[in-house]
Amino acid sequence: MSALKRLSKLAIRDLLLNNWMTHDAMWFASSARLCGVEKTNVVSRGAAKAMAEIEAQRLQKALGVGSIGSFDELRRFLHDAFELVKSPFMKFELRYPEHNLMRWETEECFVHAGVSRLGMIEFYECGVFDRLETWLESLGIEFEVSPDIDGCFLHRLGRCVREYRFRFQPQSGAVA
Repeated sequence: MSALKRLSKLAIRDLLLNNWMTHDAMWFASSARLCGVEKTNVVSRGAAKAMAEIEAQRLQKALGVGSIGSFDELRRFLHDAFELVKSPFMKFELRYPEHNLMRWETEECFVHAGVSRLGMIEFYECGVFDRLETWLESLGIEFEVSPDIDGCFLHRLGRCVREYRFRFQPQSGAVA
């Protein structure tokens, strides 16, 4: 029996995600040693944005999603997209406390842990949000975000919480 038939879809997804994240971490470490962490931050964040633009289009196509015109459609898209690209070691949660508000929360970040092990967390500029925000921009979603990124939130503030405010109109019958 072939490996593709022996492994579950989740096992295959997790294997690919774990390998990709390991590559990303090893690339970051190698680049930082060679070029310095400041230049590596710039290149890493630029690459994350470029990849995320393509990724958003691929997810949109794979999920059969056209334009997103409501907050509920955005929530469904993000739920389905993260079901595909989020591995169990990624402990963040998306919460929706009210219409047009999404909150990213995590108390345990795999990137923070990895960059801390490398001894570079003091200088690390978080690129995790670049991925999500580029998805939103690629999908034509208007949003405001707070707080602004300044290094690693978990390192500097002891927690990682970021809010996204959208401009969707309330659905008829929905509570704003």
